[in-house]
Amino acid sequence: MKIYKLGEEVLRKKCVPVKPEEINDTLRGVLNEMFDTMIQADGVGLAGPQVGIDKRLFVVIADDDVRRVFINPQITATSEEQSDYEEGCLSIPGMYESIRRPARVTIQALNEFGKPFTIDADGFLARVVQHENDHLDGVMFIDRGDKAFADKAVETFKRRAERAEKKAAKAAARARSIADKLAAKAAKTAAKKSIQEGND
Repeated sequence: MKIYKLGEEVLRKKCVPVKPEEINDTLRGVLNEMFDTMIQADGVGLAGPQVGIDKRLFVVIADDDVRRVFINPQITATSEEQSDYEEGCLSIPGMYESIRRPARVTIQALNEFGKPFTIDADGFLARVVQHENDHLDGVMFIDRGDKAFADKAVETFKRRAERAEKKAAKAAARARSIADKLAAKAAKTAAKKSIQEGND
């Protein structure tokens, strides 16, 4: 699955709830693909909008190595105690910043079979859950840190997107040029063959 990067519109959309009838084998297949994509990218969490799905769902494998699916999650309680930790994001690769969040949270959600559950999370799991849940509201970790860092990240990814767009345009132009040359060569060969057949 494509992982969308900072600057792409889907990452800033407020996601819509998953309907009960949508929790089926098709969705479970998508969730498995999300796990595979996350693991391949060496991540610990992946939210729907990061793969272009504007639904309230995310997957997590934290430091306890348990695969967890959260559908329509709600954080119902947070601790007064806060903790700082350097966060990164698969949608903002290569950029990290220390972010302060509640040390413990209570989160309610549905699993991949539509069964409700509640988790009292602390430590790393609490942080990952909060980070991924933010994605469902169009919030990214850079929004919770230093504004100058956020501005730098936005500008960095804007330039990356512009370079990628120029590179793609050049590649498309080269492909068109090659196609035109091949077509001209084929037309020339066909004309030559037609002349020869006429002479015969």
